[in-house]
Amino acid sequence: MHFVFKTLIRNVGQFKRSAIMAPVWTALEVVMGVLIPYVTASLIDKGLMAGDIDAVWKYGGMMVGIAAVSLFFGIMSGREAARSSAGFAMNLRGAMFDKIQTFSFADIDSFSTAGLVTRMTTDVANIQNAFQMLLRISVRAPLNVLAGMFMSFFINLRLSLVFVAAMAFLTVALYFIVSRSMRVFAELMRKYDDLNNVVREGVAGIRVIKSFVREKHESLRFRAAVDVIYRLNVAAEVIVSFNQPVMNIVTYASMIALSWFGARFIVGGSLTTGQLTSLFTYQMQILSSLMMLSMIFVMITQSVASGKRIAEVLDRESAMKEPENPVTEVADGSIDFDNVSFSYAPGGNPALEGASLHIRAGERIGIIGGTGSGKSTLVNLISRLYDASSGTVKVGGRDVKDYSFDAIRGAVGVVLQKNTLFSGTVLENLRWGNENASEQECLDACSLAAADFVSELPQGLQTIIDQGGVNLSGGQRQRLCIARALLRHPKVLVLDDSTSAVDTATDARIRQTFVSRIPDTTLLIISQRILSIKDADRIVVLDDGHICAVGTHEQLLADGGIYKEIYDMQTSGGEADFDQQ
Repeated sequence: MHFVFKTLIRNVGQFKRSAIMAPVWTALEVVMGVLIPYVTASLIDKGLMAGDIDAVWKYGGMMVGIAAVSLFFGIMSGREAARSSAGFAMNLRGAMFDKIQTFSFADIDSFSTAGLVTRMTTDVANIQNAFQMLLRISVRAPLNVLAGMFMSFFINLRLSLVFVAAMAFLTVALYFIVSRSMRVFAELMRKYDDLNNVVREGVAGIRVIKSFVREKHESLRFRAAVDVIYRLNVAAEVIVSFNQPVMNIVTYASMIALSWFGARFIVGGSLTTGQLTSLFTYQMQILSSLMMLSMIFVMITQSVASGKRIAEVLDRESAMKEPENPVTEVADGSIDFDNVSFSYAPGGNPALEGASLHIRAGERIGIIGGTGSGKSTLVNLISRLYDASSGTVKVGGRDVKDYSFDAIRGAVGVVLQKNTLFSGTVLENLRWGNENASEQECLDACSLAAADFVSELPQGLQTIIDQGGVNLSGGQRQRLCIARALLRHPKVLVLDDSTSAVDTATDARIRQTFVSRIPDTTLLIISQRILSIKDADRIVVLDDGHICAVGTHEQLLADGGIYKEIYDMQTSGGEADFDQQ
């Protein structure tokens, strides 16, 4: 818990002054609030009971003045608390987002997307609310209790013992209520991840859902997730709802006790009417402050669970780090795999095992194999999106671990099958490859990637792309992503099944253009279609994480085996791929 608090609190940052001043203003407000009942007692005893109108005006004016000052302090406290809590939440979200940008793929794999979204939204909101309460109520409530008890003891020590008994009973009752609600709230926050995951998949996959007429299934799935949260919320609120009845019992019992004993003290002459009135006021202040403290404990319970989840992200240290003196320039596009093995989970089944391969700079390499054979894993190791479990991966004659992340990833352009385009114009998306690229350079890259359709769009490069690129076809998105990668002028270009949505003629045109226009760039083409890679200088055949064959198209056909079988099936008009036996 200490480490969680330390991790979170350092993100208060530039709002430290507001975080300090909010409790100060609150403390001053409490002092003013405690003085009012004391002045009220004087107003009753020395003014009303004595029939002295001047005393009434005097003490009444004092009460108005104290109330005005208290109001000013309260406004200042609320302003500083709001500023610091909102700023704290802003810094937390920024720190988490920045931290996620430093994660390797392995780090990202350990957190679900829905879990990260929940942490940056619901969890941060819980922390923000709890922080604001801590700055104000957690200062106000204890000070009210202490100041109220002090003033009560000052007025009448024996009668104040009623408060002590009431506080003891209420503290024990609230402890049992809060301790039981803590476990329920912790489970509730975990279930919010499941709900966000259902929502994310339901919204992102709405086209697939409608295509397969699965709306009813998804609605039932959503309702099941919501029902769990509903039941946990009800269970937690039922427990918390005991706060008010317990508070009422203690309050009324205290009032009866004060009235009974107070009346006897007044008759005995050891207490005045005004003093008894002020004791009733202090009683309400003390008990209501204890009630507020119980609500703070409930809020903190929720925020502790949220704080732990946020700290998991902020404290996560990526196992993948840059060297102390990194190489900042990649010499060329040569690639070497030396007995490389890789597993996604420590001790898990290897996704790649004993891979050894030398690729010359400027060579065109086709990579083919079934699903799960290790194709994407192989190329992800080149740009150091993952680190090899064993063996060495070299680019430009140097171990990829010797380079800075910017250097190695800037030298390797990767175009995935599932492409991501961002909201904005076509030009803005292309400039992800090179933020300083001119419009003509962007058009040239589009021509190279067979994305000539850009000039036919309503506003050309200034055409707005909707979120995810839904207003473009799959083939158009793929070609824009290829153009975006080309603008980086990479020494190595990886096309990971990135022309799967492109027709055969356009695919051939793209490959032929690469040969003539970027001959010095090492080209790695992953595909399930043999026709997409048959003209490569060499073809690498992967099977179950092993490189089982390397050679030209003609050599692999001459050697027979699965490559020839799949080729014969595909060229004869049949349907075949490497996933079939």
